[in-house]
Amino acid sequence: MRYYAYYPGCSMEATGAPVEKAIHSIAKPLEIELVELKDWTCCGSSPFSGVDKVKAMAITARVLAQAEKSGLDLVTPCSSCYTILHEANELMKEDHKLAWQVHEALTTVGLNYNGTVRVRHIVEVLYNDVGLESLASKVTHPLTGLKVACYHGCQQVRPDYGYDDSEYPDWLDKIAVAMGAEPVNYPLKARCCGSSLVISQTDMALELIHHLLENADDNGAQAIVCTTCPLCYTALDAYQSAVNSKYKTRFNLPVLAVPQLIAVALGFDFKQAALDGNIVSPRKLLNPYFSGKAPAAAAMEPAQKAAG
Repeated sequence: MRYYAYYPGCSMEATGAPVEKAIHSIAKPLEIELVELKDWTCCGSSPFSGVDKVKAMAITARVLAQAEKSGLDLVTPCSSCYTILHEANELMKEDHKLAWQVHEALTTVGLNYNGTVRVRHIVEVLYNDVGLESLASKVTHPLTGLKVACYHGCQQVRPDYGYDDSEYPDWLDKIAVAMGAEPVNYPLKARCCGSSLVISQTDMALELIHHLLENADDNGAQAIVCTTCPLCYTALDAYQSAVNSKYKTRFNLPVLAVPQLIAVALGFDFKQAALDGNIVSPRKLLNPYFSGKAPAAAAMEPAQKAAG
């Protein structure tokens, strides 16, 4: 069993709830123990860092300090949380003045951070620690014939963290293959989904989401396999109807967070895989796989986006 300090992040208790449920469903069979941080708070992933860098870093460092007490690697599924936690961790090592100011702030709440935490994304843990061979060995219901567009998002691989490719990543593709699925060519897999603009610049966000859905559909995807980021997951899933309304399209692409995909291939049922929380239901598409009998490739129905 591999043990990790687990930081879910705020969105995992709201729009990302299905993603987190699926993560916990697959953890045990993959021999992962996620020890949720006690008394965790927001990581500070917001524009606040542009207003007051020290205070913003102190908020983030509080999470790092809590994780350091566990002696475990800190794992998060949210790409935005991952980015801010990783950035703060590196800045604390490089900027001694900032580190001292943050240290003074932490002491007021009885905490201290020595910079020993390793910040990791859950997808990286699945790929490197669990490994493709082990993932494939757990498959009981191979997803043969299922064509998927693997969406990594912009923050999971940028800035360059030293793993995967920052412009054309393929770790999700390889995980999908291990589950028996067939990744399609998806040039926009690392483009921004626009989730941070959904409220402030709705039209711009819908345009970005439209491009991602269109690119997946044009390349023959029957579903999108999304990174575990709850913001990406929500943007692509929950806003399809808004995109269809604005662009007169008929997208009906199920969006599966990668833990949901893994859960189906490992033999979990619809509810255990947390697919009942998806806005665009994948039930019709995935029903054949719950019996362990993959449909013939020719019988699979393509997604529909016909313009009006």
